[in-house]
This record gives sequence, structure tokens and C-alpha cells, in this order.
Amino acid sequence: MKVFKSIYSYQHTLLFAALLLCFGCTEPKPQVPREEKPGADKRAANNPFKFYKSIEVKPGLTIEVLQWGKGVDSIGGYLILMSDSARNNFRSLAAEREGIITDAWNMDLDTDGNPEIYIQLLSKKNVSDLTVYEFSGNNFNKITFPGLPSKKGYAGDDRFTIKNGDLYRSYPVQADPADTTLKTGTTREFLYVLRGNRFSVGEVDEKKP
Repeated sequence: MKVFKSIYSYQHTLLFAALLLCFGCTEPKPQVPREEKPGADKRAANNPFKFYKSIEVKPGLTIEVLQWGKGVDSIGGYLILMSDSARNNFRSLAAEREGIITDAWNMDLDTDGNPEIYIQLLSKKNVSDLTVYEFSGNNFNKITFPGLPSKKGYAGDDRFTIKNGDLYRSYPVQADPADTTLKTGTTREFLYVLRGNRFSVGEVDEKKP
């Protein structure tokens, strides 16, 4: 009788183990969360601001430039936000644009104590220009930025640089075979000067690359 009970108990144990093994094989594996890259921003896909830059003019005074718009990248608007935390003063400007903002910076080119905001726009595939505002009288005042006084050998690829506090614009020359005054491989460079909220522009010496 004891042998029979022992055999029955052994068979019961084997049956229980078999059932556990069966459930273990059919139980679905837990879903492991997909690993995300460090610093990934889930809002990036829906971010309407294709360009954003924060510019510290001086401690407490910050100007932010934001490009916005949906659809065609070259058409939309932009915002300029001024935050003067030292004086608890906040101002903004919204404007339309035709072009893609590629950079923004501040200067005080005429040294009058009022910062200017320079917004660089790519209007065509390789053609750039600037839009300029001066913040004075608690407002953003637009300053007309002149184009190139001469476009001989011009085919785009404008480059804006700041040297010793001066603003320059240059482009590589694409010479016309009928014009022997310019050579391909050289660079034309122009200096922009700001006085009384008016720009003047003049060509500097021709440069080789």
C-alpha cells in the first residue's frame, strides 16, 4: 500500500511539472520597451520652429529668433523675442519671410549703444541676404540692407563674415568668357558700413582664394 501511494505521489509530481512546462512554453514573452537614443526629444517631429537661436546681448538681455511655417520651407514667418530680465521688459516682433533662415547674430555696427539683429536668409538654392533690425526706443526698427552694388561674376554662394567688428560680404567669381576683367577662382569682397541707421557698401581689393 505504501509503495502504491509513493508511485501515485511520484506520478502526480511529474504531471504538475509537465503542466508548468506547458504553460511556460505557451506564455507570451514580455514586451521589452524599445530603447531610445539619449536626449531624444519626442516633440522634435512636430516642432514648428525649423530654426531657433538664443542670443545673449549682455547679461539679462536675451534676443531669440525663431522661424516658423508649415508646407514650403521658403515661405512662412519668423519671430524676434526680446527678454530684458534686469528691467522686467519683454518685446516681440513677427514678420513674414521668403527664404530659409540659416543664421542670426547681434552687433552694434554703428556703436550707438543699440543692438542690431542680423537675420541671414537663403532666398534661393545658394543665394543669401540679410534682414536687419535695430532695437531702440523699446521697438524693433527695420534697417534697409542694400544689395550688391555690382554683380559681375556673381553666381551665388554669398558668405557673410565679421572681421575686427566690420561686416563683409563675399562671393566666388564665375567669370564670363567675354569679360576679361574678372577671373574664375578669385573672390569679390564688399565692406558694409552703418551710420545713422543707413548702410553704405563698397568693394575691397580683389582677393585670391
